[in-house]
Amino acid sequence: MNLSDPKDCLYCTNNQTLDDLMIEIAPLSVSRLFLFKEQTYYGRCLVAYKEHVHDLNMLSDDERNAFMADVVKVTRAMQKVFNPQKINYGAYSDKLSHLHFHLAPKYEDGPDFGGTFTMNPQKVYLSEQEYKEMVEKIREAL
Repeated sequence: MNLSDPKDCLYCTNNQTLDDLMIEIAPLSVSRLFLFKEQTYYGRCLVAYKEHVHDLNMLSDDERNAFMADVVKVTRAMQKVFNPQKINYGAYSDKLSHLHFHLAPKYEDGPDFGGTFTMNPQKVYLSEQEYKEMVEKIREAL
């Protein structure tokens, strides 16, 4: 099992890599919500568990239920704000073993509809003002 050390974890250390990749939107009951800066999938967010846990199966039933309630709370807000046809859920953590879910909205006329979303296509970045407006809309919808 490839377990990362919390001292090297971008979610635990809040390091520059985290700042380069995403913008923190809000704390949730047992996790943190981020907006992914790369916006090929318009409205893409990420929910990271508050503690350095390696896998969903390591949580107690109550912890898992609270985490999944956070994920659903976010996807409901995303649905309200962005109205995608579908939201894809991705929880890989092969190299960074901190429990987190990528939430990638998919649109019928958009990239990779009907397929798997690309982890970081590095194609679509927004202005600071556009990020700010997205963050505010998501916060309001939460």
